[in-house]
Amino acid sequence: MVSTTPVYNFILDNVHNIRYLDNPWLGSAAIIIIFGLLAWVITTIFGLYLRVIAGKTDTVLDDILLDYLKKPIYYFVILFGVKITLMNLGINGFIKEIINSVLAISFLYIIVKLVGALIEGWGQTFAKKTESKLDDVLLPLFHKISKVIFIIIAAVWVLKIWNVNVGPYLAGLGIGGIVLGLALQDSLKNILGGISLLVDNTYSVGDKIKLESGEVGIIHEIGLRSTKVSTLNNEIIFVPNGYLANSRVLNFTQPNEKLRSKVEFGIAYGSDVEKVKKIVLQTVSKIENVCKDPEPVVQMFEMGDFALKCRVFFWVDHWDKEGLKTIEANEKVYQALVKAKVNIPFPTHTVYLKK
Repeated sequence: MVSTTPVYNFILDNVHNIRYLDNPWLGSAAIIIIFGLLAWVITTIFGLYLRVIAGKTDTVLDDILLDYLKKPIYYFVILFGVKITLMNLGINGFIKEIINSVLAISFLYIIVKLVGALIEGWGQTFAKKTESKLDDVLLPLFHKISKVIFIIIAAVWVLKIWNVNVGPYLAGLGIGGIVLGLALQDSLKNILGGISLLVDNTYSVGDKIKLESGEVGIIHEIGLRSTKVSTLNNEIIFVPNGYLANSRVLNFTQPNEKLRSKVEFGIAYGSDVEKVKKIVLQTVSKIENVCKDPEPVVQMFEMGDFALKCRVFFWVDHWDKEGLKTIEANEKVYQALVKAKVNIPFPTHTVYLKK
């Protein structure tokens, strides 16, 4: 801990000028009152003044800092007063070490909150204004990493307060880190895979994808180790980022939101193919959300066993409407062909019986 002796001496030099505070218990009570008032002044009076100034600025960072740091600073000042009170009473040993430990943790907690405020302020001010999803995902990741680092620092600091030799532990930590790295090889692979997905802008939250294993869904969340994919059945699939980075995945959302669909149908031999193509083209073009550019295309692509096989390709303006529009196109193409008295054959077999 940082030495509190100069602060302690300053307070005692001032409070001891009052004769009745020569009693250490009365002096300690005065110290508690002084630090209580100091904590209140810092977090309330001075805080209100800073909030007025912050309200005049365009950035939200100063507002976030005030919200994040108000309570931690208040309790830190109170604890600091308790420490000086114990020094005034000459209390050492177990209680002193506990207060020092709590002070160390409180100080680092303030640092963690400060880092969190800076990251959130950056995210609200800059990251959300960028088109890239990289900063939106990496900023919370950096926040989590900073928390882990400060927890380790706090642990080492507390051990030193209790006069524990941390040297052997730090040496063991290096060896343990190698062993842990080997044990967590798959996890590290997934983490690096997730970062590579973000850097390459391969996927974004809200994209519709088809996995190499065949599942189709929408990316719900890109996490540190895995990506959550919401299926059409409202199920969540947890896909390791390493798998996504090293497998073929179809992204329906790129390069734009348009998606092509098709409807296949058959007409009888002898039908007027050009007439059928015109009917189907007009029918599909009138469907809402079907794109005019590129326009639908009708093809007769195969002479089958019992029908001329045809198909119509059309583009839907957004991938999330593709399924419903394909169903609608099937129904309306059938209705249009029936209305135009186009013969739609069904599979038939002619059986000859030899006598």
